[in-house]
Amino acid sequence: MGHVTDETCQWQGWREATERALYGPGGFYLRPEGPAGHFRTSVHASPLFAAAVARLLGEVAEELGTAEVDLVDVGAGRGELLTAVLAAVGPSLSVRAYAVERAARPDGLDPRVEWTDRVPRGVRGLLFANEWLDNVPADVAEADATGTARYVEVAPDGRERLGAPVTGPDADWLDRWWPLREPGARAEIGRPRDEAWAAAVASLAAGRAVAVDYAHLREARPPFGSLTGFRAGREVPPVPDGGCDVTSHVALDACAAAPDDGLPAPELVTQRESLGRLGVSGGRPPLALASTDPAGYVRALASAGEAAELTARGGLGDFLWLTQRVPGSVHRPEGPGAPGPRGILAA
Repeated sequence: MGHVTDETCQWQGWREATERALYGPGGFYLRPEGPAGHFRTSVHASPLFAAAVARLLGEVAEELGTAEVDLVDVGAGRGELLTAVLAAVGPSLSVRAYAVERAARPDGLDPRVEWTDRVPRGVRGLLFANEWLDNVPADVAEADATGTARYVEVAPDGRERLGAPVTGPDADWLDRWWPLREPGARAEIGRPRDEAWAAAVASLAAGRAVAVDYAHLREARPPFGSLTGFRAGREVPPVPDGGCDVTSHVALDACAAAPDDGLPAPELVTQRESLGRLGVSGGRPPLALASTDPAGYVRALASAGEAAELTARGGLGDFLWLTQRVPGSVHRPEGPGAPGPRGILAA
């Protein structure tokens, strides 16, 4: 293979390069195997996760005082979560299900699921976004030798160089949420994620919006950023050539502050706490059950193992859940459709 020169290489900021690599022609997220072919999320780890979301949906319906409720899954993959939630909800609840995803509708999906590339407006119910915001493309900044924050540019083969200084709204975002104090320090500029989340929340007429992601808060940002890649279950260097996922942790505290005033204060808690509230516990079943109901004990033991994975410290349990309640009395702004999955407006 010949050497790729700078003259023939297309240098881009990480936001533009990630958009092309993930969602452009032949992009990573448009492949037939979908995300499940490359990495394991809570949705794929256990049906307990979908059962918990079903219970959450029931809580939202009760708050709204209705038996007819919307469920919007943003960044729906191939519809795995919606399929499982619809199977888990009881007969007393009528669910209008929307899968928001850029990829084509998969064959054999439950016909009750409406497949769309745009977040529907006027939702009354639950908007749920599991590992969506981490794939909203974001630019990367690095402090140069003088401490000036500059955009990091990347080539399709993953080589990087420093570009222009960060200015305007991006610079304001860094100053507020992720200041770069030392030369070589790096950050993912989360402003597009804030905007994507604010638009998703604005799509709700009433109910709750929940974002679940691996995240960090201002007091504990990773000093050199968190940009990485995944392919076939393994972490790999982030190369924006369409051959791997390109992702980074989310500054969820910045996202939490993004929706307009007038809403109740958002909540940020760990997945471990959130799932515990919804009845998911990793506790082992009583040993006495093994003698009275051996088959039941084995099932309970397997369930406890799955729950332990979902709530594990140092793993999925450390994911953060950002919850924004939207009372029906709050006026929601009118306007065009909210951004589609990954924060990109559908054509």
